Amino acid sequence: MDPIAKEIESRRKEIAKELELLFKANMKITDWDVPEADGREAARLLLQVMQEELDRLKEAVEAGKYDNY
Repeated sequence: MDPIAKEIESRRKEIAKELELLFKANMKITDWDVPEADGREAARLLLQVMQEELDRLKEAVEAGKYDNY
Protein backbone atom coordinates (compact mmCIF):
# COMPACT_ATOMS: atom_id res chain seq x y z
CA MET A 1 0.00 0.00 0.00
CA ASP A 2 1.45 3.36 -0.96
CA PRO A 3 1.92 6.05 1.73
CA ILE A 4 -1.06 8.16 0.64
CA ALA A 5 -3.45 5.20 0.64
CA LYS A 6 -2.09 4.10 4.00
CA GLU A 7 -2.61 7.56 5.49
CA ILE A 8 -6.19 7.86 4.18
CA GLU A 9 -7.00 4.33 5.34
CA SER A 10 -5.74 5.18 8.82
CA ARG A 11 -8.30 8.01 8.93
CA ARG A 12 -11.19 6.06 7.36
CA LYS A 13 -13.25 5.83 10.57
CA GLU A 14 -12.69 9.51 11.35
CA ILE A 15 -13.75 10.55 7.85
CA ALA A 16 -16.85 8.33 8.02
CA LYS A 17 -17.77 9.74 11.44
CA GLU A 18 -17.40 13.33 10.21
CA LEU A 19 -19.59 12.58 7.21
CA GLU A 20 -22.22 11.03 9.46
CA LEU A 21 -22.07 14.05 11.78
CA LEU A 22 -22.59 16.38 8.82
CA PHE A 23 -25.60 14.33 7.73
CA LYS A 24 -27.12 14.21 11.23
CA ALA A 25 -26.57 17.93 11.83
CA ASN A 26 -28.41 18.76 8.62
CA MET A 27 -31.21 16.34 9.50
CA LYS A 28 -31.65 18.17 12.83
CA ILE A 29 -31.69 21.55 11.11
CA THR A 30 -34.34 20.30 8.70
CA ASP A 31 -36.40 19.00 11.62
CA TRP A 32 -36.11 22.35 13.40
CA ASP A 33 -37.02 24.34 10.29
CA VAL A 34 -39.77 21.99 9.10
CA PRO A 35 -41.13 20.11 12.15
CA GLU A 36 -43.73 18.25 10.10
CA ALA A 37 -41.14 17.07 7.56
CA ASP A 38 -41.05 13.42 6.58
CA GLY A 39 -37.71 12.19 7.92
CA ARG A 40 -37.13 9.64 5.20
CA GLU A 41 -37.83 12.17 2.45
CA ALA A 42 -35.57 14.71 4.15
CA ALA A 43 -32.80 12.11 4.41
CA ARG A 44 -33.13 11.16 0.75
CA LEU A 45 -33.01 14.80 -0.37
CA LEU A 46 -30.06 15.52 1.89
CA LEU A 47 -28.18 12.50 0.53
CA GLN A 48 -28.95 13.71 -2.99
CA VAL A 49 -27.41 17.11 -2.23
CA MET A 50 -24.39 15.50 -0.59
CA GLN A 51 -23.89 13.16 -3.56
CA GLU A 52 -24.16 16.02 -6.04
CA GLU A 53 -21.48 17.89 -4.12
CA LEU A 54 -19.27 14.79 -3.93
CA ASP A 55 -19.66 14.43 -7.69
CA ARG A 56 -18.72 18.10 -8.14
CA LEU A 57 -15.63 17.60 -5.98
CA LYS A 58 -14.71 14.49 -7.96
CA GLU A 59 -14.91 16.48 -11.19
CA ALA A 60 -12.69 19.16 -9.68
CA VAL A 61 -10.14 16.53 -8.64
CA GLU A 62 -10.14 15.03 -12.12
CA ALA A 63 -9.66 18.52 -13.58
CA GLY A 64 -6.54 18.96 -11.43
CA LYS A 65 -7.88 21.54 -9.02
CA TYR A 66 -6.29 19.83 -6.00
CA ASP A 67 -3.04 18.66 -7.60
CA ASN A 68 -1.01 21.18 -5.58
CA TYR A 69 -3.34 21.72 -2.65
